[in-house]
Amino acid sequence: MQAWQVHQLGEPSEVMRLQDVERPVPGAGQVLLKVRAANINFPDALMCRGHYQVRPPLPFTPGVEICGEMEDGHRVLANPALPYGGFAEYAVADAAALLPAPDALDDAEAAALHIGYQTGWFGLHRRARLEAGETLLVHAAAGGVGSAAVQLGKAAGATVIGVVGGADKAAVARELGCDVVIDRRTQDVIAAVKEATGGRGADVIYDPVGGEAYTQSTKVVAFEGRIVVVGFASGSIPSPALNHALVKNYAILGLHWGLYGTKNPKLIQHCHEQLTELATRGAIKPLVSERVPLSGGGAAVQRVADGVTTGRVVVVPSLENGAAA
Repeated sequence: MQAWQVHQLGEPSEVMRLQDVERPVPGAGQVLLKVRAANINFPDALMCRGHYQVRPPLPFTPGVEICGEMEDGHRVLANPALPYGGFAEYAVADAAALLPAPDALDDAEAAALHIGYQTGWFGLHRRARLEAGETLLVHAAAGGVGSAAVQLGKAAGATVIGVVGGADKAAVARELGCDVVIDRRTQDVIAAVKEATGGRGADVIYDPVGGEAYTQSTKVVAFEGRIVVVGFASGSIPSPALNHALVKNYAILGLHWGLYGTKNPKLIQHCHEQLTELATRGAIKPLVSERVPLSGGGAAVQRVADGVTTGRVVVVPSLENGAAA
């Protein structure tokens, strides 16, 4: 089979190589899955660079989120067991963690439903307890993680403010349903949020960016607001001033979705049931901006790493043969 492999650490476009390799052999409690679609996540780029908390042994195949096909033909969502990741024709995954792919979504959409939407659901509902009528601010609202949070916020009845970088991404955020869109390249984010909220600020702030975005969040969070720290796509990890959180009476909430797999896996199943219901009635639908063949995987991971994409970019191996995604 063909698979992208990383033999040394560095930028994805420089260290990812498409090679002919043997199919992986499932271990105890694992299954072999035919990869129908593999969603690209920012952690894939971080793993290539050696900057992620998970560091699989070299060589490894990136790709942490797939829609796969079992031997009986059923479609499932899975997080492949590294080093045999999803940017390949076949991957292995833990059988106990498989989730049924929603019928309402095609392969690429289903592949993109798992990590980003689970993270959004846990962040907004489990951690921040977002309520209908509250104001939700989402940083990087046109990206893969942000777009999921926007849709989930709207589905929960929140007023959603999306912060983006650039006119093209602003247009995507509007299409996603943001009530207010702020282009950080041409607008003063702090002033724009205060104007949009009548000076009150946002009740919940969803931050996958860190750095300057986090600093802005502390200045526009409402009384008894909640800042959900999801990641640091900016590459800058802020050091929060806890006296500021005390004086302004807001909460800083960390979210590491992967921990639920070991600490409380039943919640992941419950979350998937909620997401499937939302997808079935059309309340959420992953924004897939690009479907690329397996041969385009390395370049696509680099584009995600560079922050120039919107929504989700998904690798679809069958596109090599001209089949539908």
